[in-house]
Amino acid sequence: MTAPLLIIAAGGTGGHMFPAQALAEVMLARGWRVRLSTDARGARYTGGFPDAVEIVQVSSATFARGGLAAKAMVPLRIGAGALGAMARMLRDRPAAVVGFGGYPSIPALGAAWALRLPRMIHEQNGVLGRVNEVFSKRADAVACGTWPTTLPEGVEGVHVGNPVRAAVLDRAGAGYIAPGDYPMELLVMGGSQGARILSDVVPPAIANLPMEMLRNIRVSHQARDEDGERVSAFYAEHGISADVQPFFDDVPRRMSEAQLVISRAGASSVADISVIGRPSILIPFAAATGDHQTANARGLVEAGAAIMVPEDAANPESLTEQIHMVLGNSDAAMQMALAALSVGKPEAAEALAQMVEALAQKGKDT
Repeated sequence: MTAPLLIIAAGGTGGHMFPAQALAEVMLARGWRVRLSTDARGARYTGGFPDAVEIVQVSSATFARGGLAAKAMVPLRIGAGALGAMARMLRDRPAAVVGFGGYPSIPALGAAWALRLPRMIHEQNGVLGRVNEVFSKRADAVACGTWPTTLPEGVEGVHVGNPVRAAVLDRAGAGYIAPGDYPMELLVMGGSQGARILSDVVPPAIANLPMEMLRNIRVSHQARDEDGERVSAFYAEHGISADVQPFFDDVPRRMSEAQLVISRAGASSVADISVIGRPSILIPFAAATGDHQTANARGLVEAGAAIMVPEDAANPESLTEQIHMVLGNSDAAMQMALAALSVGKPEAAEALAQMVEALAQKGKDT
């Protein structure tokens, strides 16, 4: 018999793509076939997907970018993508369709809804994204990565956590070396697309640390292409050892070696930090829909694992103080690392896979 087919629909950013990859890895191990439905932007994050995953780029678009003419074309492009997805589903019927959010997930979820196929969504953040909000009432199940998640009236969610990739699971609970008078690693992440504010305030914040601490620090800093040169130059001018790149494809390794992580509070970043178990300073993206990054950070902050700095309060002086507070107190840093582990959900991908298989079985029985 042909193995059951799972269609995973995701795109836009690493925040959607990384948990999608984690589910794909688990479903392949369970003997399923997996097809990823994404767009050109999402395809940039498929390098870590297993080779066995079939990747299909669909026609999609967003109202968030472009002029009036581009926005007028959005429904047509999404409609074309949905028709193409329906044609593929009729040729090779999936046992289930799972959407992870982002406009590229609309064609596959829309096609699954039209064909009455078993379908569910996974929301990574504490507040539903626009696409997931639309499909939450049209899905058979809603899985939530952050808890509690704000849901529309009448919609029930299941807290499974945010799936992390196998490369992160391989480092789960990696031994933490508390900061001291020896080489220390700082990992600075602005999400998969970088963050300008981190490139503006973190380098001078690090440079302001006492010399006896600064001489031991090595930095891995993720910066946008347009910011990378000036960030690298700043670190070099201040004698700080730094590796500045627009995207790190080995975040799990760098995070496991870090004494401190300074990051946005994207759902995938928060999940990685909690599963590996590292102290963090989190600066939520203030313009995020529904302020969902603040909701994402809350679990780590309330556990005593992270310091949250609102974006409007993020300046070099305040960050220097926060960094020094962590790196200057090895016992407190160790407690933060242990607290991060206490809220991690390394089993999230397996829990989500069980929901997928239960949904597929229910579809067969009806």
